[in-house]
Amino acid sequence: MKRFWLIVLTGSLVALAGCHSFKKENIQPPTPLAKDFKPTVQVSKVWSARVGHGAGVSGVRMRPTIVDGVLYAASTDGVIDAFDAATGKQLWEKKTRTHGWFGWGDSKRPDAFYSGGPAVSGDLLAIGTLDGHVYGLNAKDGSQRWLIALPSEVIDSPTIAGQLTIVRTQDGRVYGLDSNTGERRWVNDQGNVPLLSLRGNGPLLVANGVVFFGSDDGKLIALRLDNGEKLWEQKLSTGEGRTDIERMNDADGSILLDGSNLYAGAYHGSLMSVDGPSGRPVWARPFSTYTSLAVSGNSLLAVNDDSQVWAFDKSSGADMWKQDGLKYRWLTAPAVQGDYVVVGDIEGYVHWLQIGDGALAARERLSKKAIRGQPVVAGGLVYVIDVQGHLVAYRLGAK
Repeated sequence: MKRFWLIVLTGSLVALAGCHSFKKENIQPPTPLAKDFKPTVQVSKVWSARVGHGAGVSGVRMRPTIVDGVLYAASTDGVIDAFDAATGKQLWEKKTRTHGWFGWGDSKRPDAFYSGGPAVSGDLLAIGTLDGHVYGLNAKDGSQRWLIALPSEVIDSPTIAGQLTIVRTQDGRVYGLDSNTGERRWVNDQGNVPLLSLRGNGPLLVANGVVFFGSDDGKLIALRLDNGEKLWEQKLSTGEGRTDIERMNDADGSILLDGSNLYAGAYHGSLMSVDGPSGRPVWARPFSTYTSLAVSGNSLLAVNDDSQVWAFDKSSGADMWKQDGLKYRWLTAPAVQGDYVVVGDIEGYVHWLQIGDGALAARERLSKKAIRGQPVVAGGLVYVIDVQGHLVAYRLGAK
């Protein structure tokens, strides 16, 4: 069955990638940024680099990964880089190109259309592609260890859980692959992918022998890690409405685990806290989002489909604050850096908000290109990458 994807969704319908004409698309333009804004916290750029040509117009949310002080990042044009996360020094780079006719290379055509971002555990780096392949590489130098072909796109990062590497494809299947060989050990086929859905999948969460993820039809699903058998599912959205767009209910963000509680949200659905072992709802409230969530202390942080940033009490779901100043700027999922929430926007700006009250605290412009991937925080730095592969590390405090 042919499927249709939407890259970014607003209160009605928006398809945004690269160059934008808001008047032509009949959508709300980004809220203008205050010209007299005075930051209350100092932000300094520590280092910057370029990772291929980024995600381009693929609609994929490319996101780096940091393990043991090394940052790994990839692009859809076949580039994988490893950097020293503290200094930005390039440790290695691998580029894939087609072999062309008679074995001649073609420098303009990538062989591996990497997507989502790398997953790293020990000396294994696993990454999927837009043409349905999963690569297992040596994390020390990028050399190939194994390769497997799957029947559909791999939009987001795999998850490595010991001897198994878990991968989700865009047709709704979840695979358990042998981490040493790439051989398929099990597959779970939900068989419930709607005709119309958001472009992308949320990262898989593996914890306590269970795989958790949000489905394209608005469910939170738990599978056994060892064999892929479904343990339980919980509906995050009812999919009600008169049109296909109004009925769209994709759960496209990552699932958070805090203690024994899971937190998840869905487009045109609910924000929900769920007991992890049983799947029983703890609380739920109406909230439409297309991004992942973040947790800091007792605050659950989220961005709604109008790009308003919210903070909720994670124990009850009660409102704590809402920030309207970045409305319609089509923000990334939030990340937490110290006492601040960090988000990127469609015009290449990075914003810092105070976690306590949501007040805008700082902003920097990474580039003039959209930022789609959730920022990554590690070692006191936050790492942000735009759709053209421009990667910057920022530190809070004096330069």
